[in-house]
Amino acid sequence: MDILLDEIRACRACAADLAHTPRPVVRVTAETRLLICGQAPGRRVHESGLPFDDPSGDRLRDWLGVDRATFYGHPAFGVAAMGFCFPGTNPKGGDYPPPPRCAPLWRPRLLPLLPHIELTLLVGGYAQRWALGADAGASVAETVAAWRRHLPNYLALPHPSWRNTGWLKRNPWFEAEVTPYLRHRVRAMLGR
Repeated sequence: MDILLDEIRACRACAADLAHTPRPVVRVTAETRLLICGQAPGRRVHESGLPFDDPSGDRLRDWLGVDRATFYGHPAFGVAAMGFCFPGTNPKGGDYPPPPRCAPLWRPRLLPLLPHIELTLLVGGYAQRWALGADAGASVAETVAAWRRHLPNYLALPHPSWRNTGWLKRNPWFEAEVTPYLRHRVRAMLGR
């Protein structure tokens, strides 16, 4: 595991495609039980080197029912996005999608080294399509609405970004049904 993580952190496969120096961000251990698979690190995460070290992470931790110290300190939590490097900001708003070469380059080697995964959170469309294939819905909203279909191994989530605040308000069932289920699973993994 340590050798592979060193290789990932030293990866420069997308250097020619980025406007900045690559800084792969991945945080897993052999004890990871909850794997969080998002799209790619944002600018703040690129700068700090900590996954979900931004307002999206605050919302995600709220959904999980854990504080920052538990999220970063407990070995049950792991984060391995579909792209490990910040892809850059699109001038039209938001970040670019993850580079398509990252997931096929690293995930087939990384996932087998995580034998204790009980639940994988699929945050956003890229992760949902990768993991669910044809079982992913036509949109993130459709996949998240069918959240029970992929249990107990996968839980599809919208991105916890502030950009999705409107979606969350229009879909109160998410926080009424999905969040309590997720918190229950997390408490069980943490032995609470």
